[in-house]
Amino acid sequence: MAFDGTAYAGWQYQKDQPTIQGVLEAKLARMTNEKVRVDGAGRTDAGVHALGMVASFSTATAIPVEGFRKGLNSLLPLDIRVLEVVEEFPGFHARFNAKAKAYEYRLDFGETQLPTARLYAHHLRQPLDQAEMRLCLQALVGTHDFSSFEATGSRDLSKTDGRGAVRTLFVASYRERVSESGRLGCFQFVGDGFLRHMVRNLAGTLIDVGHGRLNTVEFMRIMKARDRNLAGPMAPARGLFLRGVYFDHAAMARACEIS
Repeated sequence: MAFDGTAYAGWQYQKDQPTIQGVLEAKLARMTNEKVRVDGAGRTDAGVHALGMVASFSTATAIPVEGFRKGLNSLLPLDIRVLEVVEEFPGFHARFNAKAKAYEYRLDFGETQLPTARLYAHHLRQPLDQAEMRLCLQALVGTHDFSSFEATGSRDLSKTDGRGAVRTLFVASYRERVSESGRLGCFQFVGDGFLRHMVRNLAGTLIDVGHGRLNTVEFMRIMKARDRNLAGPMAPARGLFLRGVYFDHAAMARACEIS
């Protein structure tokens, strides 16, 4: 599925706020006459968009998969679209069965940002030093403890089981292109998982490097410190897109090649 997250308080259901999960569950309940629980591959923040979110649910209904796609799109608001529905094996879970996810963070360098772009890219007037940023991006690839780029208070630090803040990034890159509206930039990250606010904190810190507020040595020191207070500011939600979720190694490899 794809969605414009501007009008929503993120993916996860909230009692008094519109969310993607809440809207989707309500429409599925209407179609199936069941109380349906939808599990998303990730929990996007308020204002974050998706081009390839994956969600899973179980149902006893006999509605065919194509009927779900057409029926949901007839009921959902226009800022949420179901692109494809498939039947999976029993016990499939969109989050736990995912092998990798791809995010991109978009930048707009126009002198005056167009109104139509204001909700879909972070506006920067100053150019970025790409050479410095790329040295930092290269250092991010691999398996690391990303505590320095994790939202403060997002994890119970007393728990010693699990992988903590350790994640593996297969791709960490940046590219720019020129469009009719001006120069656009895009950070791309493909990894086996992401901490809360990790991509936005990485983007904000890398922008500081690109603007000369941090150098590569300081960036490496921040990575190793495992201290969120040392990293740069969190970039705004509007520039972040969940590009895709991948469930096998072949698809993950293709995602890395695209990036």
